[in-house]
Amino acid sequence: MLFQLSAPAAAHADEWREREYWLGDYGITEAWKKSQGEGVKVAVIDTGIDSSHPDLAGAVTGGTDVSGAGDPAGTRGIGVNPSHGTLVATLLAGRGHTAESKDKDSKDEDAKDDDKDKDAKKYDGPGNGPDGIIGVAPKAELLAVSAWIGEANPGGIPIDEQLPNAVRWAVDSGAKVINMSLGSSSTSWPESWDEAFLYAEQNDVVVVAAAGNRGVGMTQVGAPATIPGVLTVAGLDRDGRASWDSSSEGISIGVAAPAEELLGGLPEGDASRYARWSGTSGAAPLVSGVAALIRSAYPELTAAQVINRIITTARDSGAPGRDTLYGYGILDANAALNADVPAVAGNPLGTIEEWIRIHRRGETPASETIAPAPGQSLPDIPEPQVPEAADPRTGDDPLPAMLVFGFGGLILLVGAGGAFAVRRVRRSTQTEDAETAGPETAADEELERAPQP
Repeated sequence: MLFQLSAPAAAHADEWREREYWLGDYGITEAWKKSQGEGVKVAVIDTGIDSSHPDLAGAVTGGTDVSGAGDPAGTRGIGVNPSHGTLVATLLAGRGHTAESKDKDSKDEDAKDDDKDKDAKKYDGPGNGPDGIIGVAPKAELLAVSAWIGEANPGGIPIDEQLPNAVRWAVDSGAKVINMSLGSSSTSWPESWDEAFLYAEQNDVVVVAAAGNRGVGMTQVGAPATIPGVLTVAGLDRDGRASWDSSSEGISIGVAAPAEELLGGLPEGDASRYARWSGTSGAAPLVSGVAALIRSAYPELTAAQVINRIITTARDSGAPGRDTLYGYGILDANAALNADVPAVAGNPLGTIEEWIRIHRRGETPASETIAPAPGQSLPDIPEPQVPEAADPRTGDDPLPAMLVFGFGGLILLVGAGGAFAVRRVRRSTQTEDAETAGPETAADEELERAPQP
């Protein structure tokens, strides 16, 4: 959802792989012995995915644009933060690559490159090679769905139409998992979304959404992460504790995953373009990746049973049982793939079908009046209220105006607040430039030179 990027120390492509701490710490490398996501399509509803990135070679097998402003295949970044979708995609299903030898200026350098080429030929790990970013589900297929998020859409299609169109397209295109690293400050959602999420539910699709980032004013989880049946992902810091800056809280949270010191690939197809970033935008694709691993290993399981495996095997943290910071606990990919988990009949996170039956049944057009039966009264059915988390550091801190929306002008966000700069490390030129995300991010531009290789 909301995210921040910061300047990492300069690194060669293979060094990025070494920094993916979540692969080992959260049981993902062990889970790969069971599954790497083969045969599962995951739709990434975001700002578009650059399918030309070396770490995504062969990963993006379909796509569309629902904004009217993007590439028809969904493979061009759009909106305020065009890099966002590619960052998410590489975390979810990056395949890595084998680096090519460049700038051989000395015999020593040639020898190093020769050794590296030999190592690459011997590579038998996950993905396409030992360099770059490897995602949680490196054999999953990605469906790129670009939406214009965060400001007025030049394509003219409002977000309350874009999102349901995106969900329906993903379902019709065979997605078994949908990742939405986006959200809002409102716990409610437009009625236009009901049927789309019901469609996903009825077609047995796992929907994963980011909880939001408290550090930029979103103290409580907002839609679509509040929709019943959606697996909402909270964020953890590097030490596995609930992240103050990179996670909101709320009763809809299902599981918590790493959200700080994350790494991802940047657009434009440069093998040396990576960024360190943070936010539940990054935590969500880690969980979506695990869902893809499960769906590949156990194709007979329903979406409800996949979600149940993830939350049942999560390591309890915080208050005993489910709580508003960790949900059911901390993601454990190995346990989610290999533990003995009894089957469930329904989604433990609820269903949108039941919610619609209860909460939309009394809504009628303004011109139509339905009188109650004689001697009876029809009580109003209250909307469930999500408790708002207090900020112990600053007290009351109103949300930025752009985060507050009515359904007539719904605004979703994928990256706002804080210092936001993307570092593109280019080994061939030993320079680095920064890309800011636009006025809504209060961006701080910082430049740093990469050292000589």
